[in-house]
Amino acid sequence: MKFSALSKYLEKLEKTPSRIEITKILAELYDNTSIDETDKATYLILGYLAPSYRGIVFNLAERMMVRILAKAYGVKIENAIKLYKQKGDLGEVAVELARTKKLKNKKIPLESRRFLTGQAKSLSITEVYERLTKIALEEGEKSQERKINEMAKLLAELDSLSARYVARIPVGRLRLGFSDKTILDALSWMEMGDKSKSKKIEEAYVILPDVGILAKNIKGYGIDKAVKNIKPIVGIPVLPMLAQRLKSPNEMINKMGKVFVEPKFDGLRVLIHFNRSKVRKEDKKEGWVEGVKAYTRNLINVVDMFSELKDVGKHVAADELIIDTEAIGMDPDLKRMVDFQTTMQRRRKYDIAEKAISIPLRFQVFDIMYKDGENLMSEPYHKRREILKKTIKDTKLLIVDTAIITEDQEVINREYREKIKTGLEGVMVKKYDTEYIPGRTGWRWVKMKQEESAQGKLSDTVDCIVMGYTQGKGKRASFGLGQFLVGIRDNDEVKTVTKVGTGLTDEQFRELKKRLKDLEIKEKPKNYIVNKLLEPDFWVMPEVVVEIAADEITNSPTHSAGLALRFPRLVKFRDDKNAEDATTAAEVKRLYKLQKGDN
Repeated sequence: MKFSALSKYLEKLEKTPSRIEITKILAELYDNTSIDETDKATYLILGYLAPSYRGIVFNLAERMMVRILAKAYGVKIENAIKLYKQKGDLGEVAVELARTKKLKNKKIPLESRRFLTGQAKSLSITEVYERLTKIALEEGEKSQERKINEMAKLLAELDSLSARYVARIPVGRLRLGFSDKTILDALSWMEMGDKSKSKKIEEAYVILPDVGILAKNIKGYGIDKAVKNIKPIVGIPVLPMLAQRLKSPNEMINKMGKVFVEPKFDGLRVLIHFNRSKVRKEDKKEGWVEGVKAYTRNLINVVDMFSELKDVGKHVAADELIIDTEAIGMDPDLKRMVDFQTTMQRRRKYDIAEKAISIPLRFQVFDIMYKDGENLMSEPYHKRREILKKTIKDTKLLIVDTAIITEDQEVINREYREKIKTGLEGVMVKKYDTEYIPGRTGWRWVKMKQEESAQGKLSDTVDCIVMGYTQGKGKRASFGLGQFLVGIRDNDEVKTVTKVGTGLTDEQFRELKKRLKDLEIKEKPKNYIVNKLLEPDFWVMPEVVVEIAADEITNSPTHSAGLALRFPRLVKFRDDKNAEDATTAAEVKRLYKLQKGDN
């Protein structure tokens, strides 16, 4: 398929508000793509070149893209900047420059002259994808200039509609209002004419969360064959298993029967992949360091930031494994755990060695999904724990979580109180014989962060997406931010639950403003569902996730979620999560029922 044809689909998708219609358009697109280009088309319509676990990024800021557009169409940089300030969208700037540029300036690049006289090259999806990938992977001396030149050359060879979408991709601004979940629905629709096989595809996706690979396999083999016997692959992250929320131990026992009670740490979730054959043979482009990859819950490989992990091979009795852990920062002097925000300081690209000394890590290991060719995800939890204890050597780096087996609610209460006294968040209660099932499904894992007797309070915090913010007044004018609007996920839509304007320190106000500044957009994203009364001064892309505590949840005729968080306050920034990891509308409704004592 030519990229110009794909661009027409992108234009349809951009103009379509209905999720079901978007699904049908995507199904038609997949019908018309070849097997070899299906994965590439999938990544491009989602606005990236590969899933986050592969770490392929452009490192081109918006101001650099404006410079690229000026070069591609032979205009002065100041004119391109002025147009960008007017349009607020790189794609629209590309369209405007492509349509209106006259051929008076002899300095216009040859590619621009060819394009502007109607001789644009008819590039295929694969050709555009491969050229974008080559640009993203450029490194070394003068790599930035090579990126600029090649990107300008590519844009100049495209028709104006294609240029609109290609210009947005390097800065992550393509967002068309749907996510991987809609792609999965579309793949079902392509084959079945409905979403009847979406669940089957999703069950494969959570084990192999690469929607491009899945799409290509489904296109080639059909759904049933493509998803049959999907197993975890060392080096490709499995989506993590997540906990439900309950504060009644009696209810936990009723729903799960025999359980393990384990400590609930306030750390960073890290899924560690180890392959002994990769030790000292690491391929930097593949992301291996001494045979190790380490993924956060949003599937980003952070092994370079955690120098301790280079020694994992010394502490495990396995050649290949995938384990689930919580990274805990330690105070080197007081020998105690530090809080989440301090631990998160280890997730940085600079001064890594210094931070490793000031905030050393240990990894609390609580599950194992794969070992030496054997898929353990379908094994009962008690068996996985036995395998885990035999696999992890007793060290200060990897520590298997302690656990108590019980069917007594009083034991859960006792363990909760003891863990709270030691400064932990509470306890995790896990079904004795549960499989490892990614996502938050069924009553398999439950976190208890508040006692049952704490009536009228939420049993947990809510991870919200920042949707926009309002200019500050008075003292907050200096922060540039007075309130911010947050929402939760409802499939691909983001619905509001509260505005937050209290409970932040001056530093947090400044930090949030800094994070949001580069995410500002002129138009409200079409998947944001917001009452006119709540619209902020500035909209932002859905990239910042914040953990919000509140006194209670109330019914709300104003907030689009139908529920609102009362007396909200910021707990922390969740840099380990992206918008897809935010709390869902169904989960907030569950919290509301728990608050009322309705289990």
